[in-house]
Amino acid sequence: MRRFLAAIAVIAIFGVRGHARVFENDDVSPHFKSTVVDLVLPTDNDALFSGDGPAFYQYIERDYNGVKSTPWEGGQYGFVRDPKETSAGIVYTRFHEGIDIRALHRDARGEPLDEVRAIADGKVVHTNVVNGYSNYGKYIVIEHRWDGSSYYSLYGHLSSIAVKPGDMVKRGQPIGIMGYTGTGLNQARAHLHLELNLMLSREFETWYNIFFRNDPNHHGIYNGMNLAGLDVARLYLALRKNPALTIPEFLNNEEIFYKVTLPKSRHFDLPRLYPWMLAAGKRDEKASWEVSFASSGVPLKIEASEKHVTQPELSYVKKSSIEYSYLTRDIVSGHQNNAHLTNYGSQLMRLLIWPD
Repeated sequence: MRRFLAAIAVIAIFGVRGHARVFENDDVSPHFKSTVVDLVLPTDNDALFSGDGPAFYQYIERDYNGVKSTPWEGGQYGFVRDPKETSAGIVYTRFHEGIDIRALHRDARGEPLDEVRAIADGKVVHTNVVNGYSNYGKYIVIEHRWDGSSYYSLYGHLSSIAVKPGDMVKRGQPIGIMGYTGTGLNQARAHLHLELNLMLSREFETWYNIFFRNDPNHHGIYNGMNLAGLDVARLYLALRKNPALTIPEFLNNEEIFYKVTLPKSRHFDLPRLYPWMLAAGKRDEKASWEVSFASSGVPLKIEASEKHVTQPELSYVKKSSIEYSYLTRDIVSGHQNNAHLTNYGSQLMRLLIWPD
């Protein structure tokens, strides 16, 4: 459920690399002091750590080929929704960019009472208090700074919000109450939708107003289309094993599913936001940039390229007999050797270098 207003959202991986500057006037420091990613779960529900999926994840309601079910797996991160029969078997085509955490506490009427807390120290940068402005209903976005870069936690379907933009919050601080605001929910399925995201571009608003002008953007740069979610449940588990783990190290285990070559642009914001994505080596004389993505759409790596392009071009995709649109959230289409960016995929890649 990654749609804010009118469009499906999108979008990291690989090892920590050199932090060389990208542009002459870039003000990003070439070296960052490592900081600990110290997360807590946002509610009292800690069944994730005991491996009890049904107790931790909120089930979804499914009707597939006339068979109704309530699989808890649909509350996990990833391609876990909208099954479709293909030549390779059943494929789940709808991506869930966060995790849905089920309620533990309810009052006599069944209303959820679970307190929602900040997963780490940070700054509240956005609150949506109007249910109809988002499929996530009432939600909060908090900015966290680790290793010199910003990451954004999102807390959706709240019944009430206890913070406002500009507030500084501490790890474990109450920020709201769980609810079932948003699209397609009822009291029985009340839950917290949690995400941890990277941002694609600080130029999002002007890009959005060109390509989606018929749908007002009520969320600024914190619109879901501009936030790319990583697997936050797997991150929690990885941090239990290695508390010193960094986000770049965590994302280093992601598989590169496709690559897109972008025209060289002074507006390319991603390497400024996440310098650790840059591959080492000389860059200035190169003609373009090649960005690697996970199948989730998360950008993983940025490399200089000799290829001359005037618009974003697909330069690699992992071979599959399954229609690529099912595997890439409709960013890439086709199958086998016949692959290309969809119209939406092309528009999204232009965001990375907007306004060029």
